[in-house]
Amino acid sequence: MFTDPIADFLTRVRNAMMAGHKVVEIPSSKLKAEMARILQEQGYIQSYKVVEQAPQNLLKVALKYDRATKMPAIQKLERFSKPGLRRYKGSLELPRVKNGLGIAIVSTSKGVMTDKQARKENVGGEVLCFVY
Repeated sequence: MFTDPIADFLTRVRNAMMAGHKVVEIPSSKLKAEMARILQEQGYIQSYKVVEQAPQNLLKVALKYDRATKMPAIQKLERFSKPGLRRYKGSLELPRVKNGLGIAIVSTSKGVMTDKQARKENVGGEVLCFVY
């Protein structure tokens, strides 16, 4: 049993990209599916799909690579807020990742969104991770 399912999600994606896999399977949850949706919208992964199975649903994530260099689209996945130390930021305090070139995934009262969307909607929340 994992104590931090978000860190497990990030680690599985990170390990699959380093190994050069095309698809990675992860135990699914609503939060993980929302994080995958954001990664797809921002162009870091090709697609994702929730596959319903008996004990627990699976989240299949199709990873994205550069065709010429075969480098992964995601250079770094970094967990920010942890179960032992939750980090909440207001809309004005949200961090800019790589000076706006990366994204921070934020869990807000209006749902899971990027730092740019949270600033636009003027909401803060728990900063889950950084992606660039």
